[in-house]
Amino acid sequence: MFRGAFTAIVTPFGEDGEVDYAAYRSLIEFQLERGVDGIVPVGTTGESPTLDFQEHHRVIETAIEVCRGRALVIAGTGGNSTREALELTRRARDAGADGTLQVTPYYNKPSQAGLIRHFEAVADLGLPTVVYNIPGRSALGIDLETLETLAAHPHIVAVKEAAGSVDRVSHLVRRCDLDVLSGDDVLTLPMMAVGAVGVISVASNLIPAQVAEMVHAALAGDWERARQLHAAHHRLFSALFLETNPVPVKTALGLAGRIRPDVRLPLCEMSEAHRDELGRVLSDYGLLSGAGGS
Repeated sequence: MFRGAFTAIVTPFGEDGEVDYAAYRSLIEFQLERGVDGIVPVGTTGESPTLDFQEHHRVIETAIEVCRGRALVIAGTGGNSTREALELTRRARDAGADGTLQVTPYYNKPSQAGLIRHFEAVADLGLPTVVYNIPGRSALGIDLETLETLAAHPHIVAVKEAAGSVDRVSHLVRRCDLDVLSGDDVLTLPMMAVGAVGVISVASNLIPAQVAEMVHAALAGDWERARQLHAAHHRLFSALFLETNPVPVKTALGLAGRIRPDVRLPLCEMSEAHRDELGRVLSDYGLLSGAGGS
C-alpha cells in the first residue's frame, strides 16, 4: 500500500516558538510539486516529543488538508502509552489520514508480548499501520518473530526499518508479509536492492525531487539511474545526521531560506563546527539561500 518516497516533514516554528502553519503548508506544497508520494507529519523529524496534544492533531490535520487527493498522509501517532497512541490515531483516522506510523514504545521497554498487544490495539482502529523499528531511540527493537506475528493483522501493512541493517531487511522480506520502508536515507538504495519498497526520508525535506526519482527508478528496476542518484547525494544524506535529527535538517532548511531553524528544548542549535560543515555541503549542492537549489 505504501510504496515510494515519503517525506518525514519537519514542523516549523515561528519567532514566538509556536507552530508556523503558513510555513508548514508551504513546505508541504514544495514536496507535492516535486513528486513525493506522501507526507509523514509528526514523526521524529516533526518533533513529536515536544508538540502538545492539540498541536499534534492540528499539524496532522493541516497535512491532510493540503495533501488530500494529491499524496498520501501517514500520520505519526505513536507513543509509549497505548492509551495516548489510540487517542492520537483515532483523531488522525477521523480527520482522513491514509495510515499511521507507530513508533516502538520508548523508555518503558515493554516485552515483545507487550509490543504485539500495543501495535495490535492501535491497528484494531482500522487505519493501515506502519510499525516503526528504531532501537537507537527507543532502546528496544522489534524482533523478527514479533513482526511475523504482527504481519497476520489485516491492518498492519508495513514496517519502517531504522535499525541500520540491510541483512535484517533481507530477513524481513523473506519471512514477513509486510512492505519495508527504509528509515535511513543512506541505506534506502541498499535496502531497496534486497526488497524494500521505499523510504520515509529526512533528506527529501531539502531535495524531494531527487529522492523521489531515486526511489521510483529503483522500483522500476532502473538500478543504474538509482545508483547514480544515490552516489550523487550520499554526502548530503550523511551531513543531515551530523547531529541528532531533526536539528541538522531544520538548520539546513534555515540556511536554504525556507524556515526558521528553531527546534524546541531539549533539542538546541547545532554546534558552530557542525553548522559550518553542513553549510559547506549545502553550498556544494547549490542549496543555500539564493542559490536556486531544489
